[in-house]
Amino acid sequence: MAPAIWLSLFGAFVVISLTPGAGAVNTMSNSISVGWRRSMWGIIGQQAALLVHVAIVAAGVGVLVAGSPVIFNTIRVLGAAYLAYLGVRLILTRPVGGPAGVDPTALSTESAGSLVRRGFWVNLLNPKAIVFFLAFMPQFIRPDQPLLPQYAILAATVVAVDTLVMWFFFAAAAKPFRRAVSSARGQRIMNTVFGSLFVGVAALLLFVH
Repeated sequence: MAPAIWLSLFGAFVVISLTPGAGAVNTMSNSISVGWRRSMWGIIGQQAALLVHVAIVAAGVGVLVAGSPVIFNTIRVLGAAYLAYLGVRLILTRPVGGPAGVDPTALSTESAGSLVRRGFWVNLLNPKAIVFFLAFMPQFIRPDQPLLPQYAILAATVVAVDTLVMWFFFAAAAKPFRRAVSSARGQRIMNTVFGSLFVGVAALLLFVH
């Protein structure tokens, strides 16, 4: 991949990653509930899903998904349902500790595996990501050159950029709010805010075409 093409890819995906979506909401929510460092586990899950999307498009399956309303809509509804489930579950989550407050470093003991799995499904169940990569990737792939190295560079760039943006922008932006969840009232407010954001993203995925 030529340096000029790679720089274009890098710049384009920085802008794309900075666009708020389900992954950003999940990352910020994790940063508040489990801390900035441990929020990386959720980001790892999200990147695994991005690699699956790239592989799907590279293998040509993305054309089938994009061209089949039944497959596309099935994934879309499942994705929206999962995000809505996460949102409602978060809204209904009971605060940890009493009204006097708790140590914010001990608010959540969610396992790394659980964070990875949630991050993976949040990103995977988004058929519009497949359609996006289907339209996005060909701009940076030269069919007259070996494809595997180009796709490998593209995937590595996408994952690296999104990881940095998620951890150092969205997760870091949520760090100051962690003190707010040291009280039961603060936890209820944050759970309601992020739960509502999950439901809102689910509604966009379901109703906005």
